[in-house]
Amino acid sequence: MNLSIDNIMLIGSVLLFLSIFASRASYRLGIPILVLFLFIGMLSGSDGLGIQFNDPSIAQFVGMMALNVILFSGGMDTKYLDIRPVAISGTVLSTLGVLLTALLTGFFIFWITNNFFSTVTLTLLEALLLASVMSSTDSASVFGILRSKGVSLKEHMKPLLEFESGSNDPMAYLLTITLIQVIETQTGNMWYIVGFFLFQFIFGTLMGFGLGKLFVWILNKLELHNRSLYPVLLIAVCFFIFTLTNDLQGNGYLAVYIGGLVIGNSKFTQKFSSKRFFDGLTWLFQIIMFLCLGLLVNPRELLPVTGIGLIIGLFMILFGRPLSVLICLLPFKKMSFRAKIFTSWVGLRGAVPIIFATYTLTAGIDKSFMIFNIVFFVTLVSLLIQGTTIPLIAGWLGLAKKPDERPELSEFEIELSDDISSVMKEFIVDTNLLKNGNKIKDISLHPNTLVVMVKRGEQYLIPTGSTELFPLDILLLISDDDAMLKDI
Repeated sequence: MNLSIDNIMLIGSVLLFLSIFASRASYRLGIPILVLFLFIGMLSGSDGLGIQFNDPSIAQFVGMMALNVILFSGGMDTKYLDIRPVAISGTVLSTLGVLLTALLTGFFIFWITNNFFSTVTLTLLEALLLASVMSSTDSASVFGILRSKGVSLKEHMKPLLEFESGSNDPMAYLLTITLIQVIETQTGNMWYIVGFFLFQFIFGTLMGFGLGKLFVWILNKLELHNRSLYPVLLIAVCFFIFTLTNDLQGNGYLAVYIGGLVIGNSKFTQKFSSKRFFDGLTWLFQIIMFLCLGLLVNPRELLPVTGIGLIIGLFMILFGRPLSVLICLLPFKKMSFRAKIFTSWVGLRGAVPIIFATYTLTAGIDKSFMIFNIVFFVTLVSLLIQGTTIPLIAGWLGLAKKPDERPELSEFEIELSDDISSVMKEFIVDTNLLKNGNKIKDISLHPNTLVVMVKRGEQYLIPTGSTELFPLDILLLISDDDAMLKDI
């Protein structure tokens, strides 16, 4: 089946429907949603339903746009107060940890392909390139599983893993691009490589911070008559930060994450609605990206790399990632050993390694298709083994706890900004509540708790103290006492 203008929207909408419906199954089964998106793409491709898609440049472009939105949105959702206790350890993991993972895995791949696999033989540079492509982690699916299972984490684990996953992609990108350039030019000037690394990191950080501050000022100075344009403006900001930094030879992925971090921790017009918009946009881009990457792969081409892919995947899960994490976190004595073990287990490979693997395809690197298929297979191995066992490992290590979440509303489509400490809850009126009288002023409530709305049938009422209540009325309560609302 060829993708034409006549059927591309129909096919795309059907794939989106399937992906959204599949997400419900992933929560129930504890399978990372990324795996299902990839499988839907693979089953819809040339070896399945017959959709012909084999252009790595388009897949790379889609992945690049999606990664920009995901990193920018992740930065906006990350609070300074949450990452401050883990900023140093997270930075070490996202830089030195990625480098160590790439080196350990690269030397292992070189050794095993030159001694045990006659069909797959890689030079040292090719082995290091393959390892670098897979060196970053993806924790987005991790917390989807944890939330679906009602599991939260102790010891500041959540902000540490989120910060690492949001900031380690630039390091993997640097390693990938540098090794591609070295392989293409056959020059390996160490001073050039080190200088390139430092410039990309420093310049990317400065651009992200500076442009983030600039656009916060612009957002607060602008007075747009249509509020819906503020999220659209932020999309332009996201892509502008990335492209300008990239054009100036900086690290665009790092810049866009830092820019999102700066903007998300600042006050600006329409901040709450903009963040909600980016939450939905992030999901849309994730689905499109995963489907596109799945379509790019032909399942029958994965069979020849099954053996080497499984061995590399198990090495990264059991040795490469754990050794890197333990070495990086050795100076952090306050972090328990079980927390370090769990950090190493959450080293999921995700969509980012597959996107970076497309760079080898577009660059025309020798054995690039083999590298791409190995990366794809290792990603599936990582997600299926690590992704499905994360709640279990968290429980075994004693790091799991019940999440402290705000009560969800079902009858009132109202939500408070994260900057507001108050909480809301719905309460159904019964005869016991009305035993002292049927008016709101007769109800004994905590001094800091108010009834802000009443739903009676299909009507919504703004109450006063003299408003009469009836059984089955639904009250919307707001309070600054979270414990009271939980116990009511």
